[in-house]
Amino acid sequence: MRTLCASTLIGEFFVIGFAGLVAMKTSGLSTGTVWTVSGIAMGLCVLLCGLLSRPGAVQIGWALQTGLVLSGFVVPTMFFLGAVFAALWWASVHFGRKVDEAKARFAASSAASPDAA
Repeated sequence: MRTLCASTLIGEFFVIGFAGLVAMKTSGLSTGTVWTVSGIAMGLCVLLCGLLSRPGAVQIGWALQTGLVLSGFVVPTMFFLGAVFAALWWASVHFGRKVDEAKARFAASSAASPDAA
């Protein structure tokens, strides 16, 4: 799960940075405000990459996805991109857990069977 979720978060890191550039030019917000909010969100993406194995990290990731969708009120394209990344986050969590379960089953079956060599 870590690999899939981390890949999604790194993609979000770049999208948030580019959205910050757009917001700086098109919104009425100050440059400092835009980069403070964008910087915190980008930092959270990187921080979550390292914390994905900890309890609560997936829920913080969902909060980040919600914030990404809500950033569409500043940059309208982010409604679409936020929804795309929320779907990617769901897929990363869902299929990542299935992969982790399959790896655990394989490791258990390998440990239970004697070596043929």
